[in-house]
Amino acid sequence: MMRGITDTVKHLLIINVLMFIGTLAIGNGSFYELFALYFPKNDLFKPWQFITHMFMHGGFTHILFNMFALWMFGTAVEQVFGAKKFILFYLFSGLGAAFIMIGFYYFKYLPSESVLVESGMSLNEIHQILSTNQVSASISADQRVELQNMFNIFNSSMVGASGAIMGVLVAFGMLFPESKLMLIFLPIPIKAKYFIPAIIALDLFSAISGQSIFSPSNTAFAAHVGGALTGFILMWFWKKNESDKYRWN
Repeated sequence: MMRGITDTVKHLLIINVLMFIGTLAIGNGSFYELFALYFPKNDLFKPWQFITHMFMHGGFTHILFNMFALWMFGTAVEQVFGAKKFILFYLFSGLGAAFIMIGFYYFKYLPSESVLVESGMSLNEIHQILSTNQVSASISADQRVELQNMFNIFNSSMVGASGAIMGVLVAFGMLFPESKLMLIFLPIPIKAKYFIPAIIALDLFSAISGQSIFSPSNTAFAAHVGGALTGFILMWFWKKNESDKYRWN
C-alpha cells in the first residue's frame, strides 16, 4: 500500500492547517464563533457551520492527530475511490457525524425544555436565561436543575475532522480488512477488520455512558459514531450497487 499523499487528502490537509492558523491569528473569538458548529437554538448557530466545523480544531494536538489519521487512512482510500468520490465520501461522513451529534443533543435537551414549559416558563424566557446565564430569584430549585442540564448543550460548539475521519476509517477497514494497525500505547498489531469496529464500539460506549476511556472528556463521541455509521451506509450502498455507476472501483 502506498504511503505517499493523494491530491484530495493534500488539499484537505492544507485547508485544515490554514483554518487552524486563522484561529490562532484572529483568535478563538469571532473566527471560532463564525465557523464552529453551535447548537441550533443558540444565536451563534449558522447553517454553513455544518461544513466549516470539519476544518476547525481546538488545539495543536487535536489537529495533529486528525491530520495524521487523514493522511494515513485517507490516502489509501482515495487511491481506491478516486478524488471526486473520496471528497463526497469525506464530506457526507462529516455531515452525518454533525447531524447525529445535533440529534443526540436534542434528545437530551428537549425533555428538560418540555418540563420547564410545563412549569410555566416561556421559550423566550428559557432562551434568555441560557444565553446570558442570568437566573432570576423567582426560578425554583427544580427549574434550576433543568436549566443546568440544558446550559452546556445550548452553549456547546463542535469542531474537528474526527467525524469525517471516522467514516474514512470504516472505508479503510472494509477495503483493507487484513491490514494490521496498532495504537501508540498498545503496540500489538491488530487486523483492521477487528481494530476499527473496536474503536467504534468504545466511542459508542462513551457516548452512551458519558465515560471517556482513551479520548479527552470533551470528545464528541456521538459524532464519531455518526461519522462511522454514515461511512458504513455509503460503503454498503456502493458495494450493493457495484455493477452500476455507484461502484467504488
